[in-house]
This record gives sequence, C-alpha cells and structure tokens, in this order.
Amino acid sequence: MTENRTFWEAEEQKLEDKRQESICTGGQKAIDMLAKRNKRPVRDLVADLIDPGTKFFELSTLAGFGMGYPGVDDVPCAGIVTGIGKVQGNWTMIMGSDSRVKAGTYFPITLKKHMRAQAIAEKCGLNCIYIADSGGVFLPMQADVFPDDQHFGSIFYNMARMSAKGLRQVTLSTGGNTAGGAYIVFMACESIMIDKQSFSFLGGPPLVKMATGEEISAENLGGAKVHTQISGGADHLCSDQTEAIGRVRELLSLTKPQNIHLHRFEAKEPKASPESIYDNLPMSPHQGINGRAFIEAIADESEFIESKKDFAPGRGSNILTGKIRIKGFPVGIICSNAAGIIFHECAKKVAEWVVRCSYEKIPLLFVQSAPGYMIGSDSEHAGIGKFGADMVRAVSCAQVPRIQLVIGPDNGAANYGMCGRAYRPNFLFSTMRARTGVMSGKSAGGVLLSIEQAKRNAQGSPMTPEEINEFQGKMIEKYDGEAHPFFCASRLLNDGVLKFSEIREWLAMAFEVSLIKPIEEPTFGNFRF
Repeated sequence: MTENRTFWEAEEQKLEDKRQESICTGGQKAIDMLAKRNKRPVRDLVADLIDPGTKFFELSTLAGFGMGYPGVDDVPCAGIVTGIGKVQGNWTMIMGSDSRVKAGTYFPITLKKHMRAQAIAEKCGLNCIYIADSGGVFLPMQADVFPDDQHFGSIFYNMARMSAKGLRQVTLSTGGNTAGGAYIVFMACESIMIDKQSFSFLGGPPLVKMATGEEISAENLGGAKVHTQISGGADHLCSDQTEAIGRVRELLSLTKPQNIHLHRFEAKEPKASPESIYDNLPMSPHQGINGRAFIEAIADESEFIESKKDFAPGRGSNILTGKIRIKGFPVGIICSNAAGIIFHECAKKVAEWVVRCSYEKIPLLFVQSAPGYMIGSDSEHAGIGKFGADMVRAVSCAQVPRIQLVIGPDNGAANYGMCGRAYRPNFLFSTMRARTGVMSGKSAGGVLLSIEQAKRNAQGSPMTPEEINEFQGKMIEKYDGEAHPFFCASRLLNDGVLKFSEIREWLAMAFEVSLIKPIEEPTFGNFRF
C-alpha cells in the first residue's frame, strides 16, 4: 500500500465520520421519540419512496456545521435532506425536513440548501417531492430568513414556476407546518396529509388565541381531515406514513417517462483501476498532478481522445482537453495537469475547446486543480487577461451541461475559468483534496504580513520575529481552514464531497440527470481572439 493511499483513506474516513455525524443527529433517542409518534426518520421514508434496488444520491450532506448562528453553532445536514433518486423510473428531486434537527426549523443555511435543490430540479427538468415537517423559520434570525429574495418566500415562488413548466410538485406532510411552512402543502400540485399526524395552518392555536381569542385544537384548526374534507387545501388523506409513501408513488406513476438528449454508448469499466486515484494523487493539494492518469481512472476503457496535445509544448499542457466516455456518455473534458497554472496558451486552448463542445452539444466536465492564472509582466504582455477573459466568457455562455469536480487547489480566477460556483454548473463536487479559496494560506499569509509589517514600521514599532511567526501562523490557519472541503461544504459551496471511489458513479448520475432537458443552440459573447 502506498503512502498516498494510506493518507487518502485516512482522510476519507474523516469524511465518513462527518457524514455519519450529520445523518445520525440525535442518535437512537431521537429515533425512539419519532417512533412514539408513529413516525420514522426522513431518510427511511426516502428509501421507501425511490424505486426498489436504486440509489438515493444525497446532496450537501455536510451542510450546516459551524455556522455560528445565535445560540446554535451546528445545524446538522442544514436540517433538511435533499437528493436525487428514481421514482417510477424517473429521476426526481426529493426534499425532506429532518424534524430531529431543531424541529425542522429553517435557518439561512436550510433555505440555501432547499433552494439549491430546487434550482437543480428546475435546471434539469425534475419533478419534486417535498416531505414537510417543519417548525417554520428560526425566529431569532427572521431578518435573515424572511423578507428578501432567496429567503423563505422564494421556496413557494419556485414551486409555482416549476409547476407552470410542467414539473410536478408533490408534498407529503408528515408533521406540523405552520405559517409560511403551510404553503409547502398548499402550493403543491397535489398534497397528502396523514390523519392525526399532519397539521397545516397559517397561524397555530397559540397565535389564533392571541390574535382572535378563539381557543381551538391543532387538529380542528388545520388537521388532515380539515384540509382534505373541508378546506380543500390538501388532496389525499392517509392513515399512516406507509400508506402516504405509497400514495406519492401512485401519483407519479403516470408521469411521462424521461428521455436523455444525447447518444449513449455501452458503459465499460476503465482499464486503469479507479482505485489508482488513491495512489496517484499527491498528499499535498498544492503539488502538481498527473492529469492523464486521473482521466484514465475515470474514463470508460481509460480512453482519452486528446485535443491539441502538442499545442504550446510545456505551458500549454498545464490543462488537458479532449473527449472521454463516463458510463457510456460522451463528455468533453477540461482537466488540470502538472502544476495546473493557467498560462495564456492554456486559456486560448480551453476557450476554443468549450466553444467546440458547445456547438457539438457535448456536455463538459471541468476537473479543477489550478492555483490560478499566471501573473507577471511576461504574462500580462502575452495577453493573459484577454485570453483569460475569453476562457471565462466561453465557460459563462456554454449552453451544454457543465459539471465541476475539484481535486486540488481552486484559487483565484482559476475558480472562475474552470466553472466554479458563480458560473452555475449543473453540479459541483469536491474531494478531500480540494482547497477552494482566493489563494492558499501561505500566499495569503505572506501578502497580509507585508501589509501588517508596513503598518507597524510606519508606527515605529517593527514586528519581532516571534510576532511575525505568530501572525503568519494565524493567517495560514485561517485561510487554509476556510478553503477546506468541510468548511466549503458546510456553507453549500459544493453539492457534495466525494470519495475518490465514488467519482464515476456520481458523475454518471449528474450527466444523465443534466441531459434530461434538450440542449439549446449555442450563443457566445464578444471574444477578443
């Protein structure tokens, strides 16, 4: 076993531990409390909802840790389970409140995660299932969750617009849904409530009493029978969660089967073992990589049809471009190589390749391990700004599905040119080797140290060697910490942190889901070639 493999397996054990911490919040005690109310954990419901023998691809499992909200540091899994699974043969977005986490209350990170799932569903053309059991917004942070765009009301705006586009919005209420949360039931195309378990009202009994003086039970105010038999706010009454799950599947049983808008070849395993990634990727995220070896580990039959292999020998090879197949899907790939620094030759090469794949309607995979674009007078005079802008322009305007996978440094403008979060990739995945930040901790520490030293010198109190070491240490810890995949995942800067062994399966799912909608014709902005 290589030293690299030992290191990465230990790193991925940390990832697995973090996943379990998120999934098992509250432990057996919380599960027992649900059972007393004839309820099961939301992931158990999801497992019954998807087609037998299929996988649920859970998104953003690590969201919500270390948020530092008033009185609440961690919101495990952001208090909501989101992910993609097959229901009646169709890929479907599933969003379910986890009532074990602060009673399913919506924090800012909960909203962000919920709406990221909706954004994926709308972009890819997926029906949505909502498992609703929420205490509504986290009141101490109402200014951060209620009145603005991308706050609580945007959930219902998104439901309405997706429904108008023909994307089914089905809600299963498994608990209480108060105030704005009630609209998750009322805004659905069809909604299901469970007798003596589901409640939905704009104001609960305490608020009703305070506002009107009326005393009424939750059941008589907005129980399942009220909304299925009297108000008409819900459509289906079920006796328990098992019956309700069956009803959801029944409602989607006649949905039009999805088509994939791209030719697909027979899926074949790589000739190079996917496990070789553990041996080939260096332990230091700032060390150069063998991009070709990585591609061979994820591509069908390890086949890589390289484009412009001999262009600008040396510097031009810091990014590899070409075509591969991933479980049968043809994919245009842009992969960092060696040190990954993007020279102007690389930027020209990538911009041309993105445009070419866009006209061929071939989806794109960006494998990111780049510390940035090359700086200095030689690069500026050679047009790194101009050609870097063309690369960003091409990536911004490419109409084909785009997926980013971060396997190393993800710094500065390289984050932009390699289709980072701001460029709205269909999916963005990281690995334990990813480091996403404006620059490395060492670089940031050096820049900030020079500023601090200049300030202290001007004040006539130069820094001592001890102060210099302490200052640099703090800056490196801060910036490297904020670039770590756990920090980024907790703030939803990616859609999931993957183990190396999971990459092929997740990429295949992401490309298949992204190809459900037809690919539009290409349109590009003003290039400076």
